[in-house]
Amino acid sequence: MSALIHFVADVYIFIIIVRVILSWIDHNPSNSLIQLVYQITEPPLNWIRSFVPSLGGLDISPLILILAIYVLESILTRIF
Repeated sequence: MSALIHFVADVYIFIIIVRVILSWIDHNPSNSLIQLVYQITEPPLNWIRSFVPSLGGLDISPLILILAIYVLESILTRIF
């Protein structure tokens, strides 16, 4: 079970990193894969942004989400 939790956490973190990279480059927003990345990551990032303001235009919500995933993964692997 802990291997599955670790795998899911790693995949989601990878998707968050892809989202961050997409924000740095010019991309086609109508691409279905890019839309999927945004649909998967936008709800939790939006929720974090409601509590944490941007720091001079720097959005740290992906970093906070990645840290939260690591904490949640650690808790869940200890439970299971």
